[in-house]
Amino acid sequence: MEAMEELSQLSESIRQAASLLADDDPSDDAAPRRPSTFLNAVVLGNVGSGKSAVLNSLIGHPVLPTGENGATRAPIVVDLQREPGLSTKSIVLQIDSKSQQVSASALRHSLQDRLSKSVSGRGRSDEILLKLRTSTAPPLKLIDLPGLDQRAVDDSMINDYAGHNDAILLVVIPAVQAAEVASSRAIRLAKDIDPDGSRTIGILSKIDQADGDAKTIACVQALLLNKGPKNLPDIEWVALVGQSVAIASAQSGSVGSENSLETAWQAEAETLKSILTGAPHSKLGRVSLVSTIAKQIRKRMKVRLPNLLTGLQGKSQMVQAELARLGESMVQSPEGTRAVALELCREFEDKFLAHITSGEGSGWKIVASFEGKFPDRIKQLPLDRHFDLNNVKRIVLEADGYQPYLISPEKGLRSLIKIVLDMAKEPSRLCVDEVHRVLLDIVNASANATPGLGRYPPFKREVIAIASNALDSFKSDAKKMVVALVDMERAFVPAQHFIRLVQRRMERQRREDEMKNRPSKKGQESEQSVTNRASSPQTKSEQAGGSSKSTKEKPSPDKDTKEGPNLQVAGPAGEITAGYLLKKSAKANGWSRRWFVLNEKSGKLGYTKKQEERHFRGVITLEECNLEEVDEEEPSKSLKDSKKANGPEKGPSLVFKITNRVAYKTVLKAHSAVVLKAESTADKVEWVNKIKAVIQSKGGSFKAANTEGGPLKQSQTDSSTDAMIRRPADPEEELRWMSQEVRGYVEAVLNSLAANVPKAIVLCQVEKAKEDMLNQLYSSIR
Repeated sequence: MEAMEELSQLSESIRQAASLLADDDPSDDAAPRRPSTFLNAVVLGNVGSGKSAVLNSLIGHPVLPTGENGATRAPIVVDLQREPGLSTKSIVLQIDSKSQQVSASALRHSLQDRLSKSVSGRGRSDEILLKLRTSTAPPLKLIDLPGLDQRAVDDSMINDYAGHNDAILLVVIPAVQAAEVASSRAIRLAKDIDPDGSRTIGILSKIDQADGDAKTIACVQALLLNKGPKNLPDIEWVALVGQSVAIASAQSGSVGSENSLETAWQAEAETLKSILTGAPHSKLGRVSLVSTIAKQIRKRMKVRLPNLLTGLQGKSQMVQAELARLGESMVQSPEGTRAVALELCREFEDKFLAHITSGEGSGWKIVASFEGKFPDRIKQLPLDRHFDLNNVKRIVLEADGYQPYLISPEKGLRSLIKIVLDMAKEPSRLCVDEVHRVLLDIVNASANATPGLGRYPPFKREVIAIASNALDSFKSDAKKMVVALVDMERAFVPAQHFIRLVQRRMERQRREDEMKNRPSKKGQESEQSVTNRASSPQTKSEQAGGSSKSTKEKPSPDKDTKEGPNLQVAGPAGEITAGYLLKKSAKANGWSRRWFVLNEKSGKLGYTKKQEERHFRGVITLEECNLEEVDEEEPSKSLKDSKKANGPEKGPSLVFKITNRVAYKTVLKAHSAVVLKAESTADKVEWVNKIKAVIQSKGGSFKAANTEGGPLKQSQTDSSTDAMIRRPADPEEELRWMSQEVRGYVEAVLNSLAANVPKAIVLCQVEKAKEDMLNQLYSSIR
């Protein structure tokens, strides 16, 4: 048994050598192992020849079903592991990673049930695999095949198990058929598979049944003495009784029968010596069979070792040549080893950066996650459900108490904004996970594409492990960053947004009041004019004189009105208008003369400093803007001189303003509004009409200047505010309008997150992978 243990260790060493020759890593448990067949023993024989009894004798327990009518109907593979610490009675069955102690009888009955349900038994699909640990069995893999004279057995099944170059063939022949051994199918198959007989062992079973038959005993002894028929292959023969294990199992119930198996095997050898008096004792019994199997395995290993040694020498020469290519002086010291490792890391870095920067391999998937899945997830957020009027009303009521949205439901709307923006965290985290998976794939692909790392599998695994650990920490930082971005938007909502809500509400209320009061004012004015005509009659001459007087005193139109607008028009349909305008500077609070060009077809208003310039210094997209006429606050010097000469009367304002429809968005560069001034009234009318037409066609609004004085304007605003406070508006209508405004703000924030989250991921994951991960890789080499 000790010899078999040594052969098991040698077999494992040979397997590792074969793995090295095939560029496999023998220490990598995850890699597919090349199976070693040195310790495989395949049993061949007809039905009833005693194959299963022979295997039970090797196992030391009657676990395999036996019988005269073909008990083995499907291949049974018994993987044995010897564990000396177990009792001779113990059998441990291993299923996956779990172990369970079973009895021989229970295991045999279970196998009988499975064999009875076997349909075809023609291949590996019906194979039964047992992994057993005992203290009595040698470390072998025993394969019990159905009887060769059964229909289920064909050459393909036999080749699957017995065709391996190093598998030992156990040909079982009953003693009563020893005289006809030359015509046995099992012998013929063994000769075809193993022509030189270097891995074949003949077993003569059931010797006790031939006791008293002198002719049979003489044939058996002749085979054991290698004096059989000349056409037989030159193989080793062993004689067995075959029932020793069953006898020992029956005796195991008695007290003090711990060594019943050894006793039974000794009794078997003594029985065989008494029957086969002329046979060599080294070929009798189960112990002789184990020794013969070990001898054959040793022979096969000797045959294979020269080829393995030659291959290993060639592999060693290849390694030496590669090391010489890298520099012999480098690998003769620890410093040289570090230099080689650094060289391999540089090769890996080049491959990794090629994937990241050029998008080859899986590199394109990073951009795809930014431009595809992440924006789609943001768009698929259930905004309709959260901004449903009933849901908005519920949140506002819960947040603001019993008098919600009396002036502005700020607390409820802020709560709604936080709830909706919080949903953006999950898509952001998923985007981080996707980029992390892509980076891991790139690391593995880069390592596999680095030829130098392929020559050093342990170092390759170490490089992948270091890179993966670094990417895990980067993923954690990226998740914290994107969550912080969302929390920043949730924590601070600009106050201007709610102020604009109140202002718009006041303006809307004032317009409604004006619309309601306009008919009554017109009626009062017409009634007053009729009363005045009736109370102050005039003569025809007076009326005529007055008419002529008024005609004479009628002022003449302005000079610029007569001349018309001083603008240039171009384009097939006159859609391009150009001319000078004064643009108010936000820093100097002064006016700058600029050349403006309006394209009504594209809806763009651009300007240059001089008319000759070809490139615009700024462009305003009018479809996103509103237009408003404003009063001129600080008149120019020419207007001041005009006032001194003509009195205190104020002329029409030449100023108008362009603002964005959304309060927190800019119109031009960083400016939230652009204030422009025409050089004449005609120019202003022309500019305003054309810009107003473009803006209103895109859904924008136009607000004319208020010609009334300041005190009156203030009183109207105050009165509208008082009316708004005195008269409660429709709550649902107000809430619907406010929820639309808040939804527009939320959508703008989500669009901003869709643009900023990828930036955070690139900063925390991609850029760190390009720098910090590679730095960690280099610093780990000592």
